[in-house]
Amino acid sequence: MCGRFTLTNPDPTVIAKTFNLDSVPVDVPGRYNVAPTQAVATVLNDADNLRHFAWMAWGLVPSWSKDAKGAGKLINARAETVAEKPSYRAALSKRRCLLIADGFYEWRLNADKTKTPMYIRLESGQPFGFAGLWERWTNPDSGEILTSCALITTTANDVVKPIHDRMPVILPPDAYADWLNYKQTDGQQITRLLTPYPADLMIAYPVSTLVNSPRTDDPAMIQPAE
Repeated sequence: MCGRFTLTNPDPTVIAKTFNLDSVPVDVPGRYNVAPTQAVATVLNDADNLRHFAWMAWGLVPSWSKDAKGAGKLINARAETVAEKPSYRAALSKRRCLLIADGFYEWRLNADKTKTPMYIRLESGQPFGFAGLWERWTNPDSGEILTSCALITTTANDVVKPIHDRMPVILPPDAYADWLNYKQTDGQQITRLLTPYPADLMIAYPVSTLVNSPRTDDPAMIQPAE
C-alpha cells in the first residue's frame, strides 16, 4: 500500500517537458506529504489524445457510487486484480492517468515492533508518473462533479522489499503514451505495463517521524534522519 508521496520540486517547465504536456501548468505547489483525499497533480489524455495536466482528489469514487463517503478508501488498486475489481475495471479500460510524484514513503517494521518512516525515490531525483486510474462522479443532489483517482501497486523490487512487500507502479517515460492512450482497451496489453520499477535506479533512506501526521508538510520531512 502507498499512502503518502511527494512532489517536492514542481517546476512547471520540467513537468511539461517530462510528461510532454500540451501546455505548461501553473500554480503547482511543492508538496512533502501528499495524503489521501487531498488534491494531486495528474496527467491524462483527452479525446484528441492531447496530454493535459489536471488536479484530482486522491481516493477514487466510482461513477456508480451512491455517495462519496468512501473517497479516502480506494487510494490503491492492486495490479494483479485491477482488471477484475468492479471499482476499477471500467477505469482501467477507459480512464487511465499518471499521478505526478518524485518520491513516496513507506514504514519499515523494526525488530522491536516500532516503525521507521522511509523515503523512496529515483536516484536521479527526477519527477515520475505513478500508474493511475481516474473517475468522474456526479453528486445526485447538487450536480457537483468530483474527479478522483487511485494509484496502482505491484510487488516490491529489491530496494522496497526490505521495507514493504508492495510498491506503487512507477512507469518509465517510454510507457506513458501506451498507458494514457484511451483508444487502447486491451486489458492484457495494458496490465503488462504494471511491473516493479528497476531497483538499480532507486534509493531509500530513513526520515523523520514528521511524516506520520498528514497535517505536516515541510521540506525537513525528506531529509535523511540522523
